Order: sequence, then structure tokens, then C-alpha cells
Amino acid sequence: MKVLVIGAHGQIGRLLVAKLQVSQHEVTAGLRSTSQIEDYQEQGYQTALVDVEKDITHLQAAMKDQQAVVFAVGSGGKTGADKTMMVDLDGAVKAMEAAKKADIERFIIISAIGAQNRSLWSYQQRELSTGNYYYAAKYYADEWLLHSGLAYTIIRPAALTNATPTGKVVLGPQLDLTVDNKVRTITRSDVAQTVVECLNQPRTINQAFDISNGDILIAQALAKLSS
Repeated sequence: MKVLVIGAHGQIGRLLVAKLQVSQHEVTAGLRSTSQIEDYQEQGYQTALVDVEKDITHLQAAMKDQQAVVFAVGSGGKTGADKTMMVDLDGAVKAMEAAKKADIERFIIISAIGAQNRSLWSYQQRELSTGNYYYAAKYYADEWLLHSGLAYTIIRPAALTNATPTGKVVLGPQLDLTVDNKVRTITRSDVAQTVVECLNQPRTINQAFDISNGDILIAQALAKLSS
């Protein structure tokens, strides 16, 4: 498939475009500045200028001739609620609307573990330590995608690390946040590989799941998803 990765300069995005570059898919790195584009072109990547804070027409133009979009954008941990809402929420929704206008076949979004469960991040519970506005943004972006009519996959990774990838995971509709009294984690590389495998497996269409490192090979874990 021809795949546009929006947020290709992020930590997961960079790993993902590298994996897609050596796969059977054709990847375009969606980047928000000309300096990033120059850097990626020097590395041999196809690129497109994509700024999710711009209008839908801009996003739709970047999606021309693409078959799949991966939304790997994140406003970053150092920004405030305003940027989170305009990037992680409104930027995601605009990308979905643009994808529909561009007749995109697949839309994959990288969310966050537990985002679908308000009791973990809102009201008086707050078991998830990141600001409630972050999880609210993820929750509503995911909800929009669920009802968008796009062929979606929602990947909700556990706490992200840069450790050596294991290639093995556990996934499900809702995972406990901890295992053996430790917070669940997953390497960014394993998240990127999960995206690649989702593109390879039609079974992952219209699926949403939490995921952390575990003991099942990524492709095998995805193959066990109920159709």
C-alpha cells in the first residue's frame, strides 16, 4: 500500500518510516517543516508537507494518491492543554475528515493505553498520571475515528520506552495498567512494527486494542483478534 505517516519526525514516526521503507509498502513521510523534509529526502525518503494545525484542504492535498494514513502525531510532553487539543484532538479529526475526502482505504491512529476508559483518567480516579486533557484528547479522537466510516485501527500502547524491541506483545480490548505490580510498557520500535503488521493483516481493520510488551509475536497476536 501507499502509506502516508503523519508525524514522521516523532520518535515512533521515525522508526515507522524506516520499517516501511524496507517493507512491501511505499511510504511517504509526512513532515511539518521544510528543514525536516530536506533531512528526510537526503535519507532517501519520499516526503510531503503536512501540518495538522492547517486546514483540511492542506491535509487532503498531502493524501493525494495515498491508500493508508497513519496518524502518529503527538504534541509532546512539554506542551500545554491548548496545543494538545489542537494537535492530538483537532489535528486528528481534521486528518480523518481529509482522509474521507481523499478516499483513503485505511486509517491507523496511535492512541494511549486506557484512553477508552474514563474511570482511569477523569473525575476522582486518575490512575493514569498524564494530564486529564491528554487522555480526553485521545478519547475523543478515537471516538471520532470509530464513527468516521473509515477502515480504522486504533492502537493504544502502554508506557513507551526506547529499550531494545522484543517483537513480542500482549494485546486486548482493555489491559490492566500494571502486571506483576509494574506499569506495563512497550518499546516504540515494537509499536512501529505493530503498525506495519496491521497494514499487512486485514483482520486488524475496525479493531481497537491496548498493547504492551508480552510473550506473543506481534503478527501472531494480531492474527488472534476476533473478526
